[in-house]
Amino acid sequence: MSDTKADTKAELKKLFVKTYGCQMNVYDSERMVEALGGSGYAEVSSPEEADMILLNTCHIREKAAEKVYSDLGRYKDIKLANPNLKIGVAGCVAQAEGEEIIRRQPMVDLVVGSQAYHRLPELEAKVGNGVTAVDTDFPEIDKFTAMPNRPKARRAPAAFLTVQEGCDKFCAFCVVPYTRGAEVSRPADRVLREAQDLVERGVREITLLGQNVNAYHGQASGGSKDTWGLAKLIRNLAKVDGLERIRFTTSHPNDMEDDLIAAHGDCEKLMPYLHLPVQSGSNKILKAMNRKHTAEQYIRLMERMREARPDMALSGDFIVGFPGETEQDFEDTMALVREVGYASAYSFKYSPRPGTPAAEKDDKMVEHDVAMERLHRLQALITEQQYAFQESMVGRDVSVLFEKKGRLEGQMIGKSEYLHAVHAPVEVVAIGDIRTVRITQSKTNSLEGKLID
Repeated sequence: MSDTKADTKAELKKLFVKTYGCQMNVYDSERMVEALGGSGYAEVSSPEEADMILLNTCHIREKAAEKVYSDLGRYKDIKLANPNLKIGVAGCVAQAEGEEIIRRQPMVDLVVGSQAYHRLPELEAKVGNGVTAVDTDFPEIDKFTAMPNRPKARRAPAAFLTVQEGCDKFCAFCVVPYTRGAEVSRPADRVLREAQDLVERGVREITLLGQNVNAYHGQASGGSKDTWGLAKLIRNLAKVDGLERIRFTTSHPNDMEDDLIAAHGDCEKLMPYLHLPVQSGSNKILKAMNRKHTAEQYIRLMERMREARPDMALSGDFIVGFPGETEQDFEDTMALVREVGYASAYSFKYSPRPGTPAAEKDDKMVEHDVAMERLHRLQALITEQQYAFQESMVGRDVSVLFEKKGRLEGQMIGKSEYLHAVHAPVEVVAIGDIRTVRITQSKTNSLEGKLID
């Protein structure tokens, strides 16, 4: 029996996965590893020791495809040293580029789009037979239905769970509708089962993911033809024994419905943190972006969130230098940031995405130096607000889910309900414990505190 186990272990192939971009790609990479596990692969941390390298790519940021090609070039020597090494490209760049990836990098063996990665085992088998495999279809049977049950290995205390994919909004700057397709929501039963499975493996906090997660309308639990919105899904997830925290990201202002706002006030397990991108404070620019909401509507929505949960930590996204943006348009964005008061936010200089409507507005492009100067001003204001919010935590008691050991002896690190990283010297705390910490100091991007329970 021991010889059989040793032989099985020896036959395991090694898989290295590099993940780019968003939390959904992190979730997708986990599922890819699980899918290839059935073909005898075990994940490793180094490309040099791998039998297969898989890049799970993102197409949101500027020159995303070039970054992938650059990384592929770095693997050329590994491939030369190991001709049996398989190299695959998955995700949104794969969806957008398709066979162009093979043309530009002939050493790539397989390309699989963001909606077809459940087919990885059969694509890998084709490569094993000497065939270059490309699959960028949008299958009729969704990947979640086709994926095998998740293995029962112990998990970290916080996990991602995709509940919705795709987007129907068609913002002028965004490639998501073209790389992820139309909005699709997973049936509620499947989400609840996967959540229960995660909890059984040690997960205490789940972040629900979607390109437009608050547009979730999944088939109701129990086989009903009705649908659940995100609020109802959250309320039912809150009934899962052992699941202590629920979050969701990323949302669109137009889908922040009344019951979801109310859930932040009356669902104890839903954390007081909301990431709600606005992109600009100028109504002219919002219209050009095809956002279909005004700055005033967004500000009122944020007010309603704070009415439901006064201690809410708010986060957002901003694009600076969108084609046609004037200094007054930018000042409108600065005014909105001052009005809302963010705990954190992400900001970027506009960069065109090929195939999107905004990419055709070359005549309205803002000069690079002007856009960068505006970006620095916006980031300075956001940083000021972030530090102010962190300082407001000093002296307060927060609930911390401890996730890992810190760099210092006897130190643990976890996340507060407001998504702050919290460091605390502790003697007897296990990973996965949720404990009360009194904040004693605000650092650059984290908080320090002491255990009080």
